[in-house]
Amino acid sequence: MAQCVQSVQEFVQDSFVPMVAVLCSEEAERVTRKNNLSFAELLRPFCRLTSEGHIRDPNNQVQVVKNLRICVNNVVTNLNSPSTFSPAQRRMLNEVVLSCQPQEGAATNVITAGDYDLNFSATTPWFEAYRENFLQSMPASEHEFLNHFLACLLVVSSTEAVPVEQFLKLSQEQHRVQHSGDYTNPKWFIPNTLKYYVLLHDMSEGDEQRADSVYEDMKQRYGHQGCYLLKMNSRTISAEEDEQIPDPWSQYLHRNNLQNQDVLEDGAAAVNSAAVENNMNAAEVDSPEKDGAPSGLESHPLQLDTASSPGSLPPLSAANTELKKAAPEGGAAGSHGTCLTLNDHGHIRQFIQEFTFRGLLPHIEKNIRQLNDQLVSRKGLSRSLFTATKKWFGGGKAPEKSISEPKSTCGLLYPPEAPELQIRKMADLCFLVQHYELAYSCYHTAKKDFLSDQAMLYAAGALEMAAVSAFLQAGAPRPYPAHYMDTAIQTYRDVCKNMVLAERCALLSAEILKSQVKYSEAATLLIKMTSEDSDLRSALLLEQAAHCFINMRNPMVRKFAFHMILAGHRFSKAGQRRHALRCYCQAMQVYKERGWSLAEDHINFTIGRQSFTLSQPENAVTAFRQILTNDSRQTATQQGAFLREYLYVYKSVIGEKEDSLPQLPLPCIHSSATRVYFGHERRLAEGEKQAATHVSLDQEYDQDQASMWGHLEEQLVASANRGVVPGNFQPSQCCLNSQTDNLRCPLAVAEEPIVVEVSFRNPLKVPLALSNLSLLWSFTAEGTSPSQENAEEAITNEETLTQGMKQKDDIVTTEIILEFHLGPEETKLARLRLLPHSIGQLNIVGVVYNLAAASSGETAPSTEGQQTLDLMVVRGRQDLKIQGPRLNQTKEDKMVIRHGLDRRLDPIITPPMPLMEVFFLQFPTALLCGEIRKAYVEFCNVSGVALSGLRVASTHPDFFTFGSQTTTPLTPVSPTSAENCSAYKTLATPRQPGSVATEVLVSAGDFSQPSGVMDIPIEGNTLQPGESTQLPLWLRGPDQEGVHEINFLFYYESTEKGNKISHRVLRHSVFICASRSLSVKASACRSSGPPHHSLEDQGSGGTLVFIDVENINTSEAGVREFHIIQVSSSSQHWRLHKCINPAKDKDCKLTSRERAKLCFRATPCKPQATSNAVQKYTFADLNLGNERIISSSTPCGDFFFRGCRSAEVQPVEAPTSRTTASSRSQVCVPTEDIGNIVKKCNELDLNIIVIWKAYVVEDNKQLILEGQLHVALQTIGKEATSLTPKEETQEMVLLKFKSEAPPPVILPAAELSQLIKTNLHYPETYTHPFVQDSLCVVPVTLTLSNCSQARVEVIIDLRHKSASPESVEVHSSFTWVGQTQHHLQLRPQEVLCLTLRACFLQPGVYNLNTPRVFAKLTDQGAMCETSQQTASPALIIINSA
Repeated sequence: MAQCVQSVQEFVQDSFVPMVAVLCSEEAERVTRKNNLSFAELLRPFCRLTSEGHIRDPNNQVQVVKNLRICVNNVVTNLNSPSTFSPAQRRMLNEVVLSCQPQEGAATNVITAGDYDLNFSATTPWFEAYRENFLQSMPASEHEFLNHFLACLLVVSSTEAVPVEQFLKLSQEQHRVQHSGDYTNPKWFIPNTLKYYVLLHDMSEGDEQRADSVYEDMKQRYGHQGCYLLKMNSRTISAEEDEQIPDPWSQYLHRNNLQNQDVLEDGAAAVNSAAVENNMNAAEVDSPEKDGAPSGLESHPLQLDTASSPGSLPPLSAANTELKKAAPEGGAAGSHGTCLTLNDHGHIRQFIQEFTFRGLLPHIEKNIRQLNDQLVSRKGLSRSLFTATKKWFGGGKAPEKSISEPKSTCGLLYPPEAPELQIRKMADLCFLVQHYELAYSCYHTAKKDFLSDQAMLYAAGALEMAAVSAFLQAGAPRPYPAHYMDTAIQTYRDVCKNMVLAERCALLSAEILKSQVKYSEAATLLIKMTSEDSDLRSALLLEQAAHCFINMRNPMVRKFAFHMILAGHRFSKAGQRRHALRCYCQAMQVYKERGWSLAEDHINFTIGRQSFTLSQPENAVTAFRQILTNDSRQTATQQGAFLREYLYVYKSVIGEKEDSLPQLPLPCIHSSATRVYFGHERRLAEGEKQAATHVSLDQEYDQDQASMWGHLEEQLVASANRGVVPGNFQPSQCCLNSQTDNLRCPLAVAEEPIVVEVSFRNPLKVPLALSNLSLLWSFTAEGTSPSQENAEEAITNEETLTQGMKQKDDIVTTEIILEFHLGPEETKLARLRLLPHSIGQLNIVGVVYNLAAASSGETAPSTEGQQTLDLMVVRGRQDLKIQGPRLNQTKEDKMVIRHGLDRRLDPIITPPMPLMEVFFLQFPTALLCGEIRKAYVEFCNVSGVALSGLRVASTHPDFFTFGSQTTTPLTPVSPTSAENCSAYKTLATPRQPGSVATEVLVSAGDFSQPSGVMDIPIEGNTLQPGESTQLPLWLRGPDQEGVHEINFLFYYESTEKGNKISHRVLRHSVFICASRSLSVKASACRSSGPPHHSLEDQGSGGTLVFIDVENINTSEAGVREFHIIQVSSSSQHWRLHKCINPAKDKDCKLTSRERAKLCFRATPCKPQATSNAVQKYTFADLNLGNERIISSSTPCGDFFFRGCRSAEVQPVEAPTSRTTASSRSQVCVPTEDIGNIVKKCNELDLNIIVIWKAYVVEDNKQLILEGQLHVALQTIGKEATSLTPKEETQEMVLLKFKSEAPPPVILPAAELSQLIKTNLHYPETYTHPFVQDSLCVVPVTLTLSNCSQARVEVIIDLRHKSASPESVEVHSSFTWVGQTQHHLQLRPQEVLCLTLRACFLQPGVYNLNTPRVFAKLTDQGAMCETSQQTASPALIIINSA
C-alpha cells in the first residue's frame, strides 16, 4: 500500500470514535447560520482533544485517554435501517475520489528494481480521502454499538423568550426519537443517553447579562457538569476587511455534504461534476447498481425521506429546509466563520473539552461500571446452567420466526437486553476510551457466545474488533490475530452478504498488515475484496495491492504493473478517467520496449482514449503514434480500429491548430533510402531510334560502375583542358543516394526537373490511402548571404499547402500526386517532382500529404459514408532528415558516434545549361567477332543554350570509330539508302594470277588520337538550340566471344563560359553479344631460297608468311560460309609482296570447321624519303576476289590503329622491367649488344589484316556480313593468333625469404645462330662415269647472308663431326676437298658466295648439309655454331653413267 499521512494506530483509533448527536432550536440554528455553518459543522474542526483525559476501569485503575476525537452529527431520523450505502452516499464517495487528484510536482518515488527505473506517486491521497469518508459514513448496525450515539447536545439560543422551555422541548424530542420505536435510525448506545445542555449566545445581538442569568439557572437545574454557555459571533461582517481569520472548516465541507445528502432530496441533486468532466459515451456509463449516479433516484428503495416522516417536529423539518437552502450557498460562498474571532475559536475548543472531560468520559466510565457489575453477577451462575436456562426459556432471545418470514441472513437477531449484547456493548465502550485490554477480553468472550449460537453477523463483528484491540494494545502482549480478520471478512462477505462491513474489515486489516511489512498478505487480502458490485472500490483496492507489490523487499515489478492496469480498467468503468489514465501511465513504464507488444498496444490505446476524453489531445496523439509505428502483432481488424481512432483524434487536434502542419507517424519513411535525380527522365526509343541510356532512377547504383564513369569523365575533362584535370574537378552525379558522396550541395539547373524518390513503408496490416502528396521546400534566392538569411527571406510552400492556396509556381513548380495507395505492410516508392525556375538555394524539407485509412471494400460508399470518410482524412507532413555517413577519420570520431553532412536534398539552382540527347540508328545487339557494321548517331540540342566541345570517351575505344576527316569515304547520307552497301571503301579490281600487292602510305596521325577520347566531328563544332545532326558510326565486333558491356560517355560544354557547372556528360551503355567467326594464326620464317637479284626483290631475299584460317563459327548465327576476300598488311618496315599460294585463282571459301592455309611472301618496305617526319605506315592489299578494299581508309584503317593502340597499352610494362633486370645482372656490356642485335635481326613487326565476308540466311533473306581480323607478327619463328589467349591460372610459387643470386645470362645458340643465313646451291642429280673416273667432284656454292646490322666473323669448317657411330657411317661415303676451313668477315646485310667441292666415290643419295658454320660479332670473344645443318637435308643424287 502507498504511504499514508496518519500512522496505523491513529488511523484505527480515528475509525472508531464516540458519536455525539446535536438537536438545535430554530433560533440557535439561525445564529450559527451567520457563519454559513450548521452547529455540527461549526464544532467539527475542534473535535480532537489536545489534552489527555482519564477514566477509571472497573478495577479502579486509572486509564489515560490520549488524542481522543469525538464525532458530532445532526440527528437525522429514518424509518428504514440501511445496511449498505445509499446512492447519494456512493455518489459522494465517487466525488471525493474525483476531486482528489495527484498534484503537479508532488513527491514521487523512484524505484530501481533490476533494470527497471519506475517513477510513481509515493502517496495516494484519493484513497485516504475515500477511506476516511467511507468509515465516517458507515450506516449504524444492530450487531455493534461503535457508531451509535452516546450523548446528545441540546442547543438553544440565549435570544429565545424562554430558553428552558426550548430545552424541555428538545429533550422530549430526543426521548421520542430514541424510545418511541418509530425510527430505526438514528441508533442510540444506551437507553439513558447523556443529554448536555448548551446555551448559545450571539455576542453581536444578544444581551450578555440575560445569557449569564439563564446559564446560572441552567446550572441549578442540570448541574454544572451538564450544561455550558457558548459565546460566539463576536465580530460583525463589516469588520471583515480589517483582519484575515483562518478558515479551518473548508477541509471538512465534503464530509458535511455527506450529512446533507441524507437530507436533500436525491432527485433534485444537480448533475455531478464527474459526469460533466468525463462526458461519458452512453455505452460506457455504469449501470445504476454501480458507483455511477443512477437516473431514477426518486424510486430507489433506500431513498431517505425525512420531510414526509409522520412524527417529525416542525423545528427539525424547518432546520432541514434551512439546510437545503443553505447547502448550495455554503458550498458556493467559500467563506465560513466570518463572524467568529480567534477568541471565538478558543471558546468552541474550550466547550468541546469541557463537554468531553466533564460530561462524556464520566458518563462512559459510569456505564462501563454498570455493565461490568451486571456481567459479574451473571458469571456467578455456572456457565452450563446459564446455557441450559437459555436453551429452555429462550434466554431473552427473540422468538423463532415462522418459516414464511425470512430469517436474518446472518443467523440470529438478539433483543437489545440480551446478555451477549451487554458484553459487546461493554467491549465497545472500553474500545472507545482506549481500554484495549479489557475490550479484547470482552470481544473474545462475546465471540465465543455468538459462535455457539451461530449468530454469524455478531460473531464476525466480535472477531473484527478483537483483532483490532489485540493490535492496539500497548506493548503488544499478543500477536495480531490476522486469521480473526480473515474469518470476519469471509463471514461478512459470503454468509452475511454485507460488502460494506467486509470492506471496512479489509481496509483495517490491510493497513495493519502493511505496518507489519506483510505486503504479500495485504495484497492478497485487497485483491480478494475486488468484486463486480463496486468498480470504485475494486479500482482503489487493486491500486493499493499494486503498491504492496512494489514496496516488497524484492519489488515485484510486473505484478505492480499488471494490477495497475486492472485498477485503471476499474477506474475507467467507475467514471474516474483521470485516475484510470494515471494508472495506465504508471504501468506503461514497466511494459514499454520490453517486447510485450500486445500489452503495450492495449495500454497506449487506452491512454490515447482517456487523454482524448480528458481534453489532452496531444497526449492522445502521442499514445496512438506508439501503436501505429511499432511493428504491431495485432490483427488487421484491430489495427484498422486503432487507425480510425487515431485519425479521429488527430482530426480534432488539427482542428485547433490551423496554422501549421502537424507531423504524421504514418507511413514510415526510410529517409536514408531517399534518392534524388536531377534532370529530365530519358525519352524512350522512337521508331528505329534508340535513345542513350544515361542515368535513371530505375537503375541500381554500382560503386564500380560509378568509379568507371568517373574515370572516363576525368579523361574527357583532361582532354578539354589540354591534358590537365582541374583541382576542383568533381565527377557529375545525376542521381544521388546513400552511397554517393553527398558532402557538397549538388548543382541543379533551372527549368530542369528535380525528382525525389521517397521510400514509404506501411507498417500496418491494413491499407493506407495517401492523397495530394507533394514535396515541402524552402527557397533562398541568389544574392542573399547566409548571414543575412532570415525566416522572411526564405520562401516556402508550407502555407500554400496548409491552406490550399495557389502554388508559388513562379519560383518552383511542385507536382502533386493525387492518389497514392499503400497495401498492408507494403513498401512503395513515390517519385515527387519539382521544377525550379529561379536561381538560388533550394532546400527540400519533407513531404506533405493527406492520410486516410483505405477502405478494403470495393463498394462505392453512400453519401453519409462519404462524409464520415472525409472526416477521417487528416493533412500533415513528415520531414526528410537524412543522417550522413559516420565519421571515422580522427581519434575523436572513433571514440564517439559522429555523422557527417548529407546535402543531397539541398541543391543549388544554377542558370540554364545546354541539354543534349543522343539517339542511335541501326545499332546492332549481336555481332560476329571482328564484324564491321555501319550505324548512325544523332545528336540533338533540346535546350535553349548552344553547346560545343562535343567529345566521347569509352571503355572500348577499339569498338567504334567516327572516321577521320582525311580518309572517310563518301557514304550515303540517309541510313535507308545504305542498306546493302558495304561499310568499306571498295574498288572493282579483277585478280590476275601472280599479281603483287597494291601499296599506300598513310600517316598514323590521320587516324589515332593520343588518348582514348575522341572528338566528334560536327560542323562548326557547335550545336545551336533545337538543332540536331546525324553522323555515321562504324562498329567492329569484339575479338573475344561473349557478351560485352560497352560504355560511351559523351561530353559537351555550354558556349557561355563562367557557369558553376563547367560541362555536362551523357552516359550510354550497350551490350553486344559477340559470336565466333574465324580464327587466324600466322607465322613467319626466313625464306630458305637463294636471293634474287631482280628489281622487285631488293636486299636479302624475303620472309615467308603462313596464314592459317579456320572457321570456328558455330552455325547459331545462321552463317553459311565465310569468304576470305582480301589479306592486307600494315607496317612501318615490312609489307606483303605477293601471294605464293599453290592456289587456284578463286577466293578462299570456308564452311563450318574448315581450315585454309595461305602463303605469302613479305619484303621490307622501300626506304622513305623524309627522315625527319614521322615514319609512315605502308598498307599493302592482296585481294583474293574481284574487288579490292582500300584498307588504309575508314573504317579498316581506323580499327587497325585502334586495335594496335589498345594492344600496345596493355602489355607495355612487363618486358621493360625484365630487360632492366637482365641488364643489371650483366657483368660485361657487350653481351647486351648481342641480345639487341639478335632481337632486331628477328624483328618483323608485320600486322596482317584478314578481311572476310560471311553469307548469312536470316528470315529467308541472304545477308552479307563483312569483317576484319588482325594478327600482329612481331618475331620470325613465333606464331601469332587473332584470338587472345585465355589467361591461365598462376601456379602457387613457394615463398623465398632469401634472395638468390641471378644466374649469368647465356644467350642460347639458336638465337645467336640466326645472325647468319646459309644456302647451298648444287644440281639435284649428277651423272658421273665411275668406270672411267673413280672420283666424282661436284661444285657446290655456299651463300652466306648477314641478317644483322653488325659486322660478323664467320668460320666454315668442312671436317666431319664424329658425334656418333651412325654419322661416321653416313658421311664416310663423300668428302669435301680443298680448303677445309674458311675464315670470313661479313659486313652488315652482306651476301657472300663461296665455292666448295664435294668428292663422291660411288653412286647414291647424299646429304650435303654437313658444313659447320660458326659466327661471332667481330668484337666478341665466343664463337657460336649456326643451326643451319639441322634445318633440312640437302640431298643430291649421284648416278653412274
